[in-house]
Amino acid sequence: MKLYSYFRSSAAYRVRIALNLKGLPYETVAVHLLRQGGEQLLPEYRRLNPTALVPTLVDGDLVLGQSMAILEYLEETHPQPPLLPPDAAGRARVRAIAQTIACDIHPLDNLRVLKYLKHEMKVSEENKNAWYKHWVEVGLASVEAMLAGHPATGDFCHGDRPGFADLCLVPQVANARRFDCDLSGMPTIVRIEGRCLELDAFRQAAPANQPDAE
Repeated sequence: MKLYSYFRSSAAYRVRIALNLKGLPYETVAVHLLRQGGEQLLPEYRRLNPTALVPTLVDGDLVLGQSMAILEYLEETHPQPPLLPPDAAGRARVRAIAQTIACDIHPLDNLRVLKYLKHEMKVSEENKNAWYKHWVEVGLASVEAMLAGHPATGDFCHGDRPGFADLCLVPQVANARRFDCDLSGMPTIVRIEGRCLELDAFRQAAPANQPDAE
């Protein structure tokens, strides 16, 4: 497998964790989102992934974008160890937490959105960062409410095995820390993040440990 990735991309980070948890070897192909105006915008990458986003997974003849679709593909083709619970209610809960992050938080603080705010809307650096912090803190507060005190929350977001929700949570928290977001009211999230980072699969997937890290 080849994973077209950028070390700071939280979406690519999710997939790296999944590949590591499942013990699947892969080659990283770096796509620098800032160099040359963004290597994801170059014609050769657009031919691979017309959305001009990362990650892209290549597995034989399959070329697949969108991190959540990639996670589902890996789960279906390599079901062990499972990253989704065995029961329908559990799978729905995990997907709801994961999608709260991937669909509600991440699109608002994506690099291309921040660049548009700064360069096209002429938003100041201070106000751009305030936008980022507001939506991340609001979103993570919602995730904290979904997790805190819920009987299905265990060492991880759902039970005592990492899954899709944790794969989305840890990269988002890493970004939140990078932008000095306030996590003081999110003890459940911080606890789960710490438990995840005890695992090699999460640590090895971290941005600082990627071949294209800067």
